[in-house]
Amino acid sequence: MSAGRPTVLVVDDESGILDSLRILLKNSGFDVTVALGGKAALEQLEKADPDIVLTDIRMPQVSGIDVLDAVRQREPQAPVILMTAQAELRTAIEAVNRGAFYYVLKPFANDDLVAIVRRAAEARRLRTENQQLKREIRRRDWRTRGRPIGTARGFVEVLQLAEQVAPTDSTVLVLGESGTGKEVVARYIHELSERSEGPFVSINCGALPETLLESELFGHVKGSFTGAVREKEGLFAAARGGTFFLDEIAEMTPATQVKLLRVLQEREALPVGGTEPIQVDVRVIAATNRDLDEELRAGRFRSDLYYRLNVIALRLPPLRERPEDIPRFAEACLERLAQQREQTARRLAPGALDVLLAYGWPGNVRELENALEHAALVSQSEEIGVDALPERVRSPKAVPLVSDRPPANPTLEAVERAYILWVLQSVGGNKTRTAEVLGIDPSTLYRKLSRYEAGETG
Repeated sequence: MSAGRPTVLVVDDESGILDSLRILLKNSGFDVTVALGGKAALEQLEKADPDIVLTDIRMPQVSGIDVLDAVRQREPQAPVILMTAQAELRTAIEAVNRGAFYYVLKPFANDDLVAIVRRAAEARRLRTENQQLKREIRRRDWRTRGRPIGTARGFVEVLQLAEQVAPTDSTVLVLGESGTGKEVVARYIHELSERSEGPFVSINCGALPETLLESELFGHVKGSFTGAVREKEGLFAAARGGTFFLDEIAEMTPATQVKLLRVLQEREALPVGGTEPIQVDVRVIAATNRDLDEELRAGRFRSDLYYRLNVIALRLPPLRERPEDIPRFAEACLERLAQQREQTARRLAPGALDVLLAYGWPGNVRELENALEHAALVSQSEEIGVDALPERVRSPKAVPLVSDRPPANPTLEAVERAYILWVLQSVGGNKTRTAEVLGIDPSTLYRKLSRYEAGETG
């Protein structure tokens, strides 16, 4: 609700009535906007959300019921008051059952109308305060029990910045290696934001081919491509009022990047095969494990999209740079596994913890969790010993990240290639396991390996 005078949108198809109501409500302490007819009201609602809507029911083309439906869809908390003649009383009562705040019969006394609008303003204020109170309680709860685990200085600094930007609607770019908890931080930002009561929707941009990705993001119209037998709402529409997390953003093709740029600039999305854009009301958080500066230089990522996404950048440190957090991670993971299985939580033997601290964790937190789940399943006692840990953890192979005679200045792509092949070798050539450790979709891994093989034979 407005911080000062409550705002009222008055809708009627007679200009004389609009003028009278504008003067009456303005003199009664309201900021008033008028719309001559229902169509004009819908256009006004696209520009701004009033605190209260006062509308006539019977209007040509777009009725007061249509206005009510539009307000309920955009801002359910805004009270809608209907002005109706005796002959339309049944319609007005039905509208109240559908969510209208009140109805007033024509002709009405000015004092009665002002009293009803003031009651609507008070109801809106109380709803708003109640929402704010619930949000604040939720934020405090998340700051204590829902805060991502970590006391390492670099990670704490990232979380502090995340908490600072969470209440805003700014786009956030989360950077870091696979498995460092980028989605965990994105969800934390969502829960601390003004959109916490809205949905949190996420998608892995590297998991789908271009056509399917565009359909998932923006939706499609019937018949837009083979198999499009009905219209589909995209995830940008599904995330309305909430947060949309785009993981592996660097895997997007240039064509999809252009469409995403339009969403960020114009706040609208064009469904595949469609001609009418849909309005977008989401907060975007994007993430990647790639060096986007290198992607820009290589021409694989648009600079204009990069600058739109990189409003606030959060760089998550890898687990090897925060070993002091490993004991707490391990404890929390084992407790969670025990709760899922309704068992007593296992504990790590001192030697097992030493092994965890000594390992390099190329797959970061995700790999640590997988290793602990393996150990909890294998161990026959309540104390997890070294032997229960995966072999790759307790006996890591000394595989070089690059060749024996590496170039003086290897490119990011060369380092990534060597890293992926190192993980692949470390897990015995198991591609599914490699994808899990790297935190990428198997299809993304297969695509990268195919590219490497093509480079070797080309």
